Amino acid sequence: MNEEIRIIEIKKSVFAANELDADALRAKLKKKGVFLLNLMSAPGSGKTTTLTKLINLMKDEYRIAVMDADIDSDVDARTIAEATGVQSIQLHTGGMCHLDAEMTTQGLDGLENLDDLDLIILENVGNLVCPAEFDTGASKNAMILSVPEGDDKPLKYPLMFQVCDLVIINKIDVLPYFDFDLDKCRKNVRYRNENAEIIPVCARTGENIEKIADWLREQISAWKEQ
Repeated sequence: MNEEIRIIEIKKSVFAANELDADALRAKLKKKGVFLLNLMSAPGSGKTTTLTKLINLMKDEYRIAVMDADIDSDVDARTIAEATGVQSIQLHTGGMCHLDAEMTTQGLDGLENLDDLDLIILENVGNLVCPAEFDTGASKNAMILSVPEGDDKPLKYPLMFQVCDLVIINKIDVLPYFDFDLDKCRKNVRYRNENAEIIPVCARTGENIEKIADWLREQISAWKEQ
């Protein structure tokens, strides 16, 4: 009996292949002049509400499209299309809890007139684990942490906060009703990622959404100069 057993590192191989696909997609989008923002969070954090407010602030400056990823339904895509008037498509992941670069590419192929867009926002599947593990080919990564989730989430889900360039703390209007320490949350985020921008907002009222728009404008401008 052959005692030499072949061990195949599948996870490592899958990630390596995805990183190549992601780099190729980034290069393709850069050539076209299209900035791709990957937005992640847990379910119920307020991604769709935040996006509708953000897009309505920026749609006169940039040609925007949205790709909404979910296991099923088209609720988010319809909501954004009706609330903003921008092109919005739904990506069904077939049970997958994340998007990777190949799946993102398939979504881009489903958009109309990709060459006529400046900014595409990918609303990833609601999950604090899997989406952080897979590079989508985005120009920048952002995530939303809502107050009801707790200020300890950066400690419990480290990779999500490590890979994000922007951390949005949403639902600050309910801070008085939850045991959530904003300063402690900032420290926890900094512990995982000292370079991440942190913006507290209330998507429901629109408070500080303009700060997200300003951050995104700066990122797009710097990206164009690279």
